[in-house]
Amino acid sequence: MGSREVLGQAARLASSGLLLQVLFRLITFVLNAFILRFLSKEIVGIVNVRLTLLYSTTLFLAREAFRRACLSGAAQRDWSQTLNLLWLTVPLGVFWSLFLGWVWLQLLEVPDPHVVPHYGTGVVVFGFSAVVELLGEPFWVLAQAHMFVKLKVIAESLSVILKSVLTALLVLWLPHWGLYIFSLAQLFYTTVLVLCYVIYFAKILGSPESAKQQALPVSSMTDLLPSMTKSRAFVNWEEAKLTWSFFKQSFLKQILTEGERYVMTFLNVLNFGDQGVYDIVNNLGSLVARLIFQPIEESFYIFFAKVLEREKDATLQKQEDVAVAAAVLESLLKLALLTGLTITVFGFAYSQLVLDIYGGVMLSSGSGPVLLRAYCLYVLLLAINGVTECFTFAAMSKEEVDRYNFTMLALSSSFLMLSYVLTRWCGSVGFILANCFNMGIRITQSLRFIYRYYRKSPHRPLAGLSLPPVLLGTFAVSGGITAASEAVLQVKRK
Repeated sequence: MGSREVLGQAARLASSGLLLQVLFRLITFVLNAFILRFLSKEIVGIVNVRLTLLYSTTLFLAREAFRRACLSGAAQRDWSQTLNLLWLTVPLGVFWSLFLGWVWLQLLEVPDPHVVPHYGTGVVVFGFSAVVELLGEPFWVLAQAHMFVKLKVIAESLSVILKSVLTALLVLWLPHWGLYIFSLAQLFYTTVLVLCYVIYFAKILGSPESAKQQALPVSSMTDLLPSMTKSRAFVNWEEAKLTWSFFKQSFLKQILTEGERYVMTFLNVLNFGDQGVYDIVNNLGSLVARLIFQPIEESFYIFFAKVLEREKDATLQKQEDVAVAAAVLESLLKLALLTGLTITVFGFAYSQLVLDIYGGVMLSSGSGPVLLRAYCLYVLLLAINGVTECFTFAAMSKEEVDRYNFTMLALSSSFLMLSYVLTRWCGSVGFILANCFNMGIRITQSLRFIYRYYRKSPHRPLAGLSLPPVLLGTFAVSGGITAASEAVLQVKRK
């Protein structure tokens, strides 16, 4: 498959993912706004910070490295070995869920059962839900590798919507259930998600014509299960080594991605109520990142990984592929910069209004507006970092990935220290400031790699980060006008 065909599929995957996610996320957004009016800040903090951290950490440590390794490299591979490697995520997930569940129950502060009932059940069910989701990992990777445009988005969005509907109904009818509500909803979400993939592949593989049309490397559902023969190794050892390299990196990246939650959970710098407010603002602020940037990052990581060869310099590869990759990267950088600046300029002025509409007085009073304003700047950095790391991780060689791990180690340590210091100094907004600092360092590392990668070629994709002075001036004027209108509105309210 040529680079332009791969680009077309990646673009369709990103655009379809964007449109469907906007639709489904809007529905979820409304349902969550409804749910917030029936919950205490303490329950929100426990569910969205403590239990969600257990779930996401288990999944990240068990599957992130396998995903990146198995989606990289040439299209020609022994898929039975790749699928065998992917099934190892299940026992790994069992180990992490048991170990982390013990930590969550025995070493961390247990909330007051009168305020947050059924905490132990929540820990067990959220850990088990992560293991259930890992059962669908081989299906997910196979779908991504063959760019099934709508499957991933529909499966995830449908699962999220059904989870939100079930949560809303249980909160309305059985509010005294406490964490039982969210535990049941989480298990329901992962079950529906896995079933979507299983049913889809069962339907395709049940028809030989459909399987042939999709050019799948398997012909039946049993081919997706682990298999062993004497003629070859159980797994591809090159993929296994790359997985180990990505595992070391993913462990550090997880600390950076969820660092503020680790600090809140293990260092108790905020009470459960403040954690709840911070997490709501964090989710609201990152809504655009999940709607727009995440589908683009995931889709074009696959594009760059298929078009570029890891172990070769840009001058030693097919120049048409290198040129297409450079043009795509430049366009993505410009899109990320323009979108991020728009969110920063208008979000800064209207943060309090948004929070008042979304969650009422619980969010619009206190530290909520300040948190969301700071997050608007963070979204700009998130947008740029998503695109630059998308290219960097797809083009790095194994040795470069290993070297990058040392940088991530230093960055993880500095982030944890900075988060603790800034939070003690200026409250929960310190988490966002620490994230901005570390995101800036990560962007710098990726920009250096991209510059070196294209240094000997005629292509300059980093030009996508430069904007005309007229456009910058328009953003500045817009920021001044919106800030003034918000100030006038605040005076009238008083």
